[in-house]
Amino acid sequence: MLIERIVSAGQTTEFGVWLEQERDEWVVVLEGEAELAFADGSTLRLGRGDHVLIATGERHRVESTSADPVCIWLAVHFP
Repeated sequence: MLIERIVSAGQTTEFGVWLEQERDEWVVVLEGEAELAFADGSTLRLGRGDHVLIATGERHRVESTSADPVCIWLAVHFP
């Protein structure tokens, strides 16, 4: 298991790049806002307290993160 605290201030995933983990990832936004996009065409806006489980191999990308306040994530990666 890996637990990460991530601070984003307007960062996004590079255009045309998809993230694809080798483990499940549970993500919660602790502060700020973010928007995720998935390869199936769906999007998900996350605000403080919102969370999502991203399954192993599910292609996704970070479309936006807030800069003021910064977006603080907690990500838990597990088998």
